[in-house]
Amino acid sequence: MGPVVFALALAVLAWVVVVGDLMRRHRPVWHWYLVGYPAAAWRVLLTWRRIAVLNDLAVSRLPARTLVGHLLVKGDPVRPVVPRISFPRPTRTGMSVTVRLHAGQTPATYMQAADALVHAWKVHAVRVTSPERGLVLLTAMAEDPLQRPGLASAPAELLSALIGALESGGAWVMNLRLVPHWLITGSTRSGKSTLLARLITQLAPQPVALVAIDCKGGIELGLFASRLSALATCRREAVAVLTALVIDMQERMNACRVAGVRSIWELPDRMRPVPVVVLVDEIAELYLSDGTRQSKAEAEQCSTLLLRIAQLGAALGLHLVVAGQRVGSDLGPGVTALRAQLGGRICHRVNDPGTAEMTLGDLNKDAVAVAQAITAEERGVAVCTGPDGGWSRARSHLTPTDEAVASARKYSGMTPHLPAVDRALTALEGDGE
Repeated sequence: MGPVVFALALAVLAWVVVVGDLMRRHRPVWHWYLVGYPAAAWRVLLTWRRIAVLNDLAVSRLPARTLVGHLLVKGDPVRPVVPRISFPRPTRTGMSVTVRLHAGQTPATYMQAADALVHAWKVHAVRVTSPERGLVLLTAMAEDPLQRPGLASAPAELLSALIGALESGGAWVMNLRLVPHWLITGSTRSGKSTLLARLITQLAPQPVALVAIDCKGGIELGLFASRLSALATCRREAVAVLTALVIDMQERMNACRVAGVRSIWELPDRMRPVPVVVLVDEIAELYLSDGTRQSKAEAEQCSTLLLRIAQLGAALGLHLVVAGQRVGSDLGPGVTALRAQLGGRICHRVNDPGTAEMTLGDLNKDAVAVAQAITAEERGVAVCTGPDGGWSRARSHLTPTDEAVASARKYSGMTPHLPAVDRALTALEGDGE
């Protein structure tokens, strides 16, 4: 019976291994709940005390200094008291643990210990947040959920675009009604252009006007010209387009004042002007100057006009999406003022720490460090802010250029006309001749 039982045990073990591998590849969520989570939860409970002591998460109720005879002795605190944790709760992508802080502790200490938790628990990453005072939430991801982001669903709303997936597994939505203006940064081949293409694809079927400013000769946004209400390919054209939009914005103000409302969204449908989304690719091209008087004047005009739209446009249906490889105060004081008005932030991999700091530093210092850790292989991965003031890692859905161009052509018949912008560009062409 011995050999038979042994052979049977080997067969059962082989069957479990094969089924487990198939489940891990084809049903990863099931595999996590049945196999991964129990093992990870056991590691959390088994290692928590040692991690807390080694990473200064435990405190001592006895003083670190004591009097022995006539000598004052200083040493490590004795009898460390480890913070209490909840039982690990499973999620679709990992697990979460709630920690009750001791008096005097802050979440910063736990953020510093995040790497130690990753290695001890054998997970992909640990995010530290504080949902309320006195508590810290440790969210562990079993694997990188952005490696193969699924196409999540999102409600179809005006000026709302499903652009990717969040690290939490939810939909990454850019809602311009909720957060009217956005700043997107990223170096070459980081995924910035793909994100803009995805945004245009999502907005193309909606009754909105898309105005593009691409001072690289239109090589990026010019591909979608069939769905654009206007396209500026140099700074001179950008000044004309932005000036016309500011004039249109003032007309919208007058309409709201006459109707006794504070935004175009309170106007009746028949009176409401079409929303406008201004897409600016490579913001630095608008601010850099070659030193000539005309160049400086154009740069100052662009700075002033963009700032006016950012300050007043939200209630009037004018929205800014500003993108660039590098954004820094060295471009001029206007950049910092504009950045303050762009509430939505998206930071891909960048070449210099200053751009990451400029994008996220005024909102969350921890997000800056996470953004700087994005590698060149993680194309499309970014750190984005949410409407609640928090941040998350996210990945935009890959939208091939030909697919985005085809979508723009498909909905070209929905392109609204902006008379003030058309007149400005026509007058500019006349002056050029």
